[in-house]
Amino acid sequence: MKTIQLVKQKNKDWIYIGENKTLIKPLVLVFGDRYLLEGSTIYQEIQALFPDGHIVFGSSCAEISSNTVNEDSITITAIEFEKSQFLIKTSNVLNTDLDSFKTGRDLIKQLPSEGLKYVFVVSDGSFINGSELTKGMSASNKDNLLITGGLCGDDTRFEKTLASYNENPKEGEIVAIGFYGETLEVSFSIHGGWTPFGPERIVTKAKGNILYELDDLPALDLYKNYLGDKAKDLPGAALLYPMNVKSDEEEQSIVRSILNINEEEHSVVLAGDIKENSKVQLMMTNVDNIANASERAAKQALTNRKNKPELAFLVSCIGRKLVLDQRVEEEVEEVIEVLGEGATVSGFYSYGEIAPFHGETACQLHNQTMTITLMSE
Repeated sequence: MKTIQLVKQKNKDWIYIGENKTLIKPLVLVFGDRYLLEGSTIYQEIQALFPDGHIVFGSSCAEISSNTVNEDSITITAIEFEKSQFLIKTSNVLNTDLDSFKTGRDLIKQLPSEGLKYVFVVSDGSFINGSELTKGMSASNKDNLLITGGLCGDDTRFEKTLASYNENPKEGEIVAIGFYGETLEVSFSIHGGWTPFGPERIVTKAKGNILYELDDLPALDLYKNYLGDKAKDLPGAALLYPMNVKSDEEEQSIVRSILNINEEEHSVVLAGDIKENSKVQLMMTNVDNIANASERAAKQALTNRKNKPELAFLVSCIGRKLVLDQRVEEEVEEVIEVLGEGATVSGFYSYGEIAPFHGETACQLHNQTMTITLMSE
């Protein structure tokens, strides 16, 4: 496996991270600030760098590379596989009447199942229902196929997200990269580092990803009471206080971020679905807990591997980025230190992370986690 990485800040030239190499028909992952990816010639610009490359775009809240976290920039990771193959398929949720389950199911079905080891997903983060998308992808998964990835981001603006394959980035797009190869070894892990606090309440009214009532009281009013003075900074302030959700249908609790609020309905809009009768608690964290959770995820992903990883996909959450603030690079540095030399690190800060729980096979939508996927040929 050969890789190169480049980064470009606004109005500046491309800078290589490490040495430049000639790659043949590489997979080219382009994560960047949405404003920079909206340029009408962005695809042609990347194609000029990689004329025979398979170019996948995704807007992000920040980009992760082998040496740091980049913001207000575009980061490229180009990968030439020597023993493995990949196949890329796309779908657009705007073309399926916003049916996220069908979009996910049909997208995975596009990938031939014979020899398929792993799928990395770069998804729209605005129109998609991430919970239904992951359910759909898992529904077409007959052979315990590992699926990880994330929902594209737009920093704290929440205006629009973009993705594409071999064309200018656009809204509603979902890209699935299927990896094939007898010697391909893939492992993963996720960790959060958040701690529940306060009383546990029952979801008494919810529909899809909209939470209306907790303990028969308006959800938004209760949430504002918890936040106190910080309520004036909603919805942004909510990313610092996500919800721990326990459902009778799931063995493990899941974290849900609040993406928006509805003052008229006194409701909150979550990044994923929430079921009635679930139990909910608020969560909080700090920089050290975030960094330690990323370290644990890296160590767990390395457990029982036969070979050292050559490539690491990292998808972290915008909420974690807000907590880390000026120290955002610390959680990535923890991962890089655990992985050691030889592994190229690529990824982005997202609106939602896609992965199974550790020890399970069905992928789910997570919030506020560091998701690590390790690959070697």
